[in-house]
Amino acid sequence: MLGLVVAGGVLGVAIRELLLLPFGTGQAAADSLVLPAATMGVNVVGSFALGIVIALLGDRHPLTRAFVGTGVLGGFTTYSAFAVQTAVLLGVAPWAAIMLAGVSVLLGLGAAALGLRLTPPAAAAGRARSDGPEAAQ
Repeated sequence: MLGLVVAGGVLGVAIRELLLLPFGTGQAAADSLVLPAATMGVNVVGSFALGIVIALLGDRHPLTRAFVGTGVLGGFTTYSAFAVQTAVLLGVAPWAAIMLAGVSVLLGLGAAALGLRLTPPAAAAGRARSDGPEAAQ
């Protein structure tokens, strides 16, 4: 399973970097709001996607969940870059950093909840059937 998580992580990091490269990676980009806002966008999209993956798979298909959820989406989203970019921004524009951090967390939570709620009814019903008492028989 570890190999699947690592392979998924490599893929997720590569996708994130392809999306963030146009926004720059130097100190000037980190000091402005551009790169932190782009990172926030990636994290919100990743939170939404993870909500969908968790809602669709539940406890089923642990290898797929490890590859896609922990690997791809874990590599795609980035708490460490969010934390460092916010810390750097604190030195330049403290109120902007505080607002960006708050908005990032709230949007990430909202996106994850939305992803969970948008689960197709058939997937939710299938998950309930396989987890119910009759599945143990």
